[in-house]
Formats: sequence, structure tokens, C-alpha cells
Amino acid sequence: MHKRMGYRFLKMGLRLGLGMAMAGGFAAAQESPKAPTQADVYCSGVATDQAVPGDTYLISGENSNYKGVFSQGDDVYINRGAEQGMKVGDEFEVVRQVQDMTPLKWFKSQPQLVRAMGTMYADIGRVRVVKVQAKTSIAEVRFICDAMQRGDIVRPFAVRPAPTYHNAKFDPFAPPSGKKTAMVVTTKNFGQASGTGGTVFVNLGSSQGVRVGDYFRVFRYQGTRNETMYQVRGTTYKVYGFGSTPIAYQWNNVPRQVLGEGIVLRTGPNSATVLLTAVRQEIFDGDYVELE
Repeated sequence: MHKRMGYRFLKMGLRLGLGMAMAGGFAAAQESPKAPTQADVYCSGVATDQAVPGDTYLISGENSNYKGVFSQGDDVYINRGAEQGMKVGDEFEVVRQVQDMTPLKWFKSQPQLVRAMGTMYADIGRVRVVKVQAKTSIAEVRFICDAMQRGDIVRPFAVRPAPTYHNAKFDPFAPPSGKKTAMVVTTKNFGQASGTGGTVFVNLGSSQGVRVGDYFRVFRYQGTRNETMYQVRGTTYKVYGFGSTPIAYQWNNVPRQVLGEGIVLRTGPNSATVLLTAVRQEIFDGDYVELE
């Protein structure tokens, strides 16, 4: 009898312990992240007017007679070897100069602002040298953001800071901060809209005092003609006649619409790469930002 009781209590204890462990694991899984992920930081891209040297690049990789792209775990070939100081264990980041292949002007002055920010470089991934020959090296793809291609630029890997999220609650009615303002010029991969977890590029950078870890608030003025989506002017109250007011209110005397906020991951001289962390509704190219 005592032995049975002992086994029963042991089983109860194990179940309780297992339940608590599972509950603890579930609770941990439900916790909000405290910082951007590795993919957020190392796949973010940057716009800069400082050219990235392209003298070191990918030649190709294994099975290149039928493979055009290379991914996680593949071996790729770099155009530098022992004669250029390459060593086994060296790590490199792989980047690519990119441009919008189907340019569409989404808002007034967008092309000019894109040019002012500089050249866009996409993060492709990271490789580690596993074999060095005289004039070339073999490297294993250790981390991937996008498929690697011949000609992709190879640069020495440098650790990037992963800023922590602030603990301030997002305020959908925040008053103007009075700090510098700019615009969402474009998104990662040259899209026109983005939401929580998306990456956008704004036209304020290190030359204007922006730093990694800063926060931008995104907002929109109501009633302007710099609309982010095409629509007939005054649709609701002119076309469909949904009410009117004695005074014709303009964009500068009605409350602005706060859309979301994001944290700065990288900066160029005239641009910042911003990860959107809280979004009420879609953010479009042409929406405004201000430093919080």
C-alpha cells in the first residue's frame, strides 16, 4: 500500500512538474521579442551614397554547369585566394547592388528622393571560407537572405548592433515630436506598402544625426494631394455627398493620422533602414516620419 501511494505521489509530481515546465515554455513563447532577429538585422539592406567596393565577388559554385543560384549549405567560389591573404575560417557578408526593375512613381518627388539616398544594396547572406587555393577560395554558405548569384559582392563580415526595443506603449494619438521629419521613400524590394515586421527606407540618415536604435513615428496628413493611393478628390463628401461643414478644413488644421512606428537598424549618410514594429494599418511610400 505504501509503495503504491509512493508511486502515485511520484506520478503526480512528475505530471505537475511537466505541466509547469510546459506552461513555462508556452509563456516564454508568448513573450514579446526584446530585439530584432538575426534575419531582421542581417537581411535589412541599406541605401548609401558611399560605393561598396566590388573587387571581391563570387565567381560561381559547385554544380555551376546547371545551377544559377546558391543557397544554405552550398559551396561557392570567391575570386581571391592565399595570394590575396585569404585564410580558412574567414567570414564574409555577401551583398548585391539592386535597383527597381519596374519603377513606378508612387508619390511626387519619389525618384529624386531615391537618388538622394544613394545606391541600394541588398543583403544576400554570409559565407565562411573552408578551403584556400592560390587565387581562389571555397566558402560554405552559412546564412542566407536570398539566393546567391555570380558577381555578388563579398565583403569582410562585421557584427551589426541589434538594438533593443523600447518599452514605451505605442500612442496612436501622439502629438508631433518637434524633431526632424522625412518620408517613407520606398520599402525593401521596392514595394509600395508595408506592415508590422516590414522594412522601409526613409530619407534621414547619419548625416542628419540618426543612429541605430532610434525610433521613427509614421504618420499621414489628411486631405493633401500627395495621396499614397489613387482616389477621386473628396470622394466621401463630394462624390457621395456624406455631409458637409460650414468651413472647408484643410490638411494643416485637422489632426494627423498616426500609422505606426519603427526602429532604425542601419543608416547611410542620407537614409535609414527602419524595421516597422507597430502598425495600425498599411504604411505606404510617401507617408511621413518623425524622430520620436
